[in-house]
Amino acid sequence: MPGCGKSTVGRQLARQMRMRFVDSDHEIERRSGMTVRSYFEVHGEPAFRDLEEQVLDELSQQPDTVLATGGGVVLRATNREALHSRRRVVYLRATPEELYRRLKHDSQRPLLQVADPLRRLRELYRERDPLYRQTAHHVVEAARPSVGTLVNMVRMQLELSGDWPAAVPSDGAP
Repeated sequence: MPGCGKSTVGRQLARQMRMRFVDSDHEIERRSGMTVRSYFEVHGEPAFRDLEEQVLDELSQQPDTVLATGGGVVLRATNREALHSRRRVVYLRATPEELYRRLKHDSQRPLLQVADPLRRLRELYRERDPLYRQTAHHVVEAARPSVGTLVNMVRMQLELSGDWPAAVPSDGAP
C-alpha cells in the first residue's frame, strides 16, 4: 500500500544484503521524464499501468536487486505472477488508518488526491490486500515499528525461510 515504507525499508535492506536497490516508480519517472503524478494526469492510469508492467517485467529479472514497487503493481495478474515466481516478495502490511496518518499531508500520490483520502485508502486496502497476500511469500506487520525494527523484522523472515543470501554475514556487518 502507499506509505507502508517499501522504499525506505527496501533501501536499508539492500544495503544490509549488499545488493542494489531499485524503486520501480523512480525507474518509471526516469524513463518517462515525468513524475508518476504527472504521468497519471497526462496519460491516465491505464497507460501508467502498461508502462509499469513493462518496467516491472525487466526489473524483476535483474539479479542481486532489492526491488520496491508501486502499490498498484498487484492489480495485474501478469505482475503478480512475475513477482511471485521471480522474487522473494515481502508484503509490508499496515491498516488504512495508519497509512492515512502517515500520508495525510502527501500531495504527490495521485490516487489519494480526493476529497476523502482515508475512505480511498480503505477502498484500496479492500481491493489490494488479498492480491498482496497472494503475491507475497512473507507478510510483515508494518503499522508502528521504527524503520530499523521493520528492516530487522523483514530480515528475520528472510533468514528463517532461508531466503537471506549466504554471502551476507548474519550480524549484518559490511
